[in-house]
Formats: sequence, C-alpha cells, structure tokens
Amino acid sequence: MQGISPVPGYVVMQPTTLCNLDCTYCYLPFRSSNQRMSPAVAEAVAASVNPWAAADERFSVVWHAGEPLAAGRAALAGLMAPFAGVEHHVQTNATLIDDAWCEFFAEHGVRVSVSVDGPEAHNGQRVNRAGSEAYRTILHGIEALQRHGVPFSALCVVSDPRPGLAAEIYDYFLALGCEVLGINIEEQEGVNARTNAFADDAVRAFWAELVAAWRRDPRIHVREIEWTLRYAGAVLAGRADGILPSALDPIPTIAADGRVFLLSPELAGFTDPHYGDFSSGNVLQTPLSAVLAGAATSAPWIGEYLSGVESCRRSCPYFGFCGGAHAANRYFEHGRFDGTETNHCRNSKIRLLEGVLDHAGAS
Repeated sequence: MQGISPVPGYVVMQPTTLCNLDCTYCYLPFRSSNQRMSPAVAEAVAASVNPWAAADERFSVVWHAGEPLAAGRAALAGLMAPFAGVEHHVQTNATLIDDAWCEFFAEHGVRVSVSVDGPEAHNGQRVNRAGSEAYRTILHGIEALQRHGVPFSALCVVSDPRPGLAAEIYDYFLALGCEVLGINIEEQEGVNARTNAFADDAVRAFWAELVAAWRRDPRIHVREIEWTLRYAGAVLAGRADGILPSALDPIPTIAADGRVFLLSPELAGFTDPHYGDFSSGNVLQTPLSAVLAGAATSAPWIGEYLSGVESCRRSCPYFGFCGGAHAANRYFEHGRFDGTETNHCRNSKIRLLEGVLDHAGAS
C-alpha cells in the first residue's frame, strides 16, 4: 500500500451540518448550525463520481453528518438527483424516520444505517437538544423501518468496553433485526476531548466475547469480526501481503460549502494555526477528480500523514492488518500527523485482532 488512490471507493456528502441530537461523545463542531449544501455542490461532485460509478457497480455516495435527514426529503432528493449508477447510503440517528421517509428510502434505493448503542440503558449519551435521552424516539424510527420492511444496518458506539457487555450488545442487535453491525469504541476526536485510553485487558476481552456471541448465532454481519477473520485467513494462506489495497482510499468528504476533506471525514470543520482548515480544495472551483489526482500535495498536513504511515509500516507488527493509524486519530490524540500508535489503534485494531485470536485459541 503506497500513496493515495486517485479514484475513491465512495464519497461522503454532508447535506447539512445540523443535527437534532446533541450526543455527548459527538465529534462534530457545528451540529447546532444549519449550513445547507446547494444543488451546485452536488452537481459538481456528480460530474466526477458518475464516470467512477460507471466502472464500479458498487460505488457508494454516503450521506452523513450532521443528521442528513434534517435536510428534508425534497432537499435530499434534489441533491441525489445528479448522481447516476451509485448506491446511496444514509447514516442516521433514526429519530426523524417515519412512514414518509421509509417510502423515500424505497423510492430512491437508499441503504439505511442507524446509529444506536444497544439496549436502552447504554444510550444515555444519545440526548436531544433539551438533554433528554433520545432512545425512545430512535426506536420509533427503527420500528418504522421494520414496519415497511426496509433493511438496515446499525452502528454502535461503545464507551465502556469490558467483559459482559459484548454478548448483551450482540443479542440486542440480533433481536433488532439489523443486517450489518459496526462497533465503534469511543474515539477522542473533534470536539470530544474525553480520553479513550481504556484498559487493554478489558478491550481485548470485549472483542473475544463479541466473537463468541457472533459464532453462536452469526446471522448478523459484524464488520470488525469479518474483516479480522478475512485477514487471519489471508495470513494462514500466505496471502497477507495482498489484503490491504494498493493505495489509500482518499475517502473524500464534501462539506456543505463544497470543500473537500481527504482521508478522515472527522477533520471537516476544524482549523489549526499550522495546518489551516485541512481542506484540499473546493468542488465549486476544482473538479473532485482533479483534487484527488493531486491529493498527496493538496493540503499541508497530508505529506506529514503519509510519512506517519511509513513510520507505522517500519515499526508496527500490526501494519498489515490496519494499514496505519487514521489521520484524525493521530491529530486529535497527538496534535500532529506523523505519530504512529494511537489509542484508537490499540482499542479497535490491536486489541481487536488479539481478542479474535484469544477466542480462536480457547475454542
């Protein structure tokens, strides 16, 4: 894996900065403001995306951050209209989902992923603007999806990884009926400055327990487990060197005003005296394809980050599994991009792999 690919696997679109919730672990800096994406921005992005999608039937446009449904159905439909041949995905807190939204998802072929943190007792940090817990409203939205037969994935934030929790969480999502589950151990990034330096043994045991729960009834695709097993299988088959892509996916995130942020969506909206605003251009002035063609030199921090990736390659025995610490985690944990190991590495890469191997060894 060398450099940055000029063609992404997907793009992230931010139709509005507004979120109707105010979760305590959220990283977004402007979630109380309502900066809206214009149709001109979507049209500019689509001009580059549509040729990519023509060559990749699974090319995705992900509508994300703040709460994309807060843009409204008419506005979101208008922003989706210029795209051709793509899969539309939406990451939502589900609180706004009703029958009309379910009809919208079916009409536009939108794949839905819901953010919910497991049973009600574990959702205390997901609150509305008045500080009231939002779980019941989230559940109403999920019930609407179920009522309309809309398949959905789930994204769960874990703020206290420990033994005993993973099986409870997995059983909850199994009963909920989601198709895919992603587990995000809370990260220190953006405006969330809370430390994520969790005890190694507890995190490792959490992942081992999650594997055990999944193996008992593997009806859900668990993102982290399946990636880890794929890697382990490649190692056993002598194909580990080919498991990572040949170049980093640039993961272009398009902000509401058209600015392009590469490699880490979490950097959007922040400014640093040394690195500037982290953007690599604006699609209203430069085609997205041209921004990506010059990605390595498009922002002052990216060269430093690529140096950090090479440091990871040289120093970390887990590099073949994770491909180097994520840019936003390096910045928000270390204040720069050429550091190596982060708490996110330890929680969601190193301890993940070790936990899966612990389970395999005990089986």
